[in-house]
Amino acid sequence: MKKSFIFPIIFMIVVTAIFTFVLAFLNHSTAERIALNKELELSRKILYIFNIEPQSEEPADVLRAFEESIGTMAYEDNFIYVYYGDDGEILGYAVPVGGPGLWGSVEAYIGVSHDYSIILGLDFISHSETPGLGGRISEDDFKEQFRGLDLTKARDGNYIIYRPAPGGNVDAIAGATLTSKSVSNFINEDLDKFLKGRGNN
Repeated sequence: MKKSFIFPIIFMIVVTAIFTFVLAFLNHSTAERIALNKELELSRKILYIFNIEPQSEEPADVLRAFEESIGTMAYEDNFIYVYYGDDGEILGYAVPVGGPGLWGSVEAYIGVSHDYSIILGLDFISHSETPGLGGRISEDDFKEQFRGLDLTKARDGNYIIYRPAPGGNVDAIAGATLTSKSVSNFINEDLDKFLKGRGNN
């Protein structure tokens, strides 16, 4: 009776130990590749913000284009990405922006020209918004609206205003009002903080 009771327990302990070892081994063996993929994806997004096209989508070409044109600069307790021209002059900054979305936090970077007058681009690093609705913030049709927006005409920190409101400069995502509102709120708030901190306003 005791044997029949103890055997399943020992069996489960052994099986659990084996699976734990296998998972730990897989995690360790793939950690470097996962980190490289994250770096590659972030590099692609920063290049997209500044409208820089690598020679190809091959990882080596993407990373080479990133290293040739992008640097970093301390910003608060984080850093921003800096876009350098061929002769070393600063062409723009990619500033971290983010806040709560409908289902979780949304993180993005927004590009600003070197003279803080124009939005160069926008891309989202992470979000958990509903695919086909709020998740459409990651689609090019939505993001491309932000390129070339004039920051000098904004009033009271309202750089992003959805049409048809007065002064509207971008279109919200149909059927995703809360996500759209969240995006404009945190962009306006974080962008205003950056611009005022740089002595622009």
